[in-house]
Amino acid sequence: MDEKLKIKISIADRVYPLTVDMSQEEGLRSASKKIDIMMKQFEENYAVRDKQDVLAMCALQFASQLEQKKIDSSTDNVETNERLQKINDLLAQYLDK
Repeated sequence: MDEKLKIKISIADRVYPLTVDMSQEEGLRSASKKIDIMMKQFEENYAVRDKQDVLAMCALQFASQLEQKKIDSSTDNVETNERLQKINDLLAQYLDK
């Protein structure tokens, strides 16, 4: 069983205390850094009114990346299944001879 850790994550100049499994710590810290980097990019490149707008854009960006990966994975699986079916058909034809 994983031990729980008490950590503090900083996002948008606010600190969030969390209790997490040890296995989650690295991922959470990495995500926090990516959010801060993305926020800086949005603030530098776009006219933003407040941190809420920037955080909303970050959330949208991360969610769209996740959805695109799901779509790409699904497409890859369809293509792989089609290839496997063709190979299976060829093998069946060969074995029927």
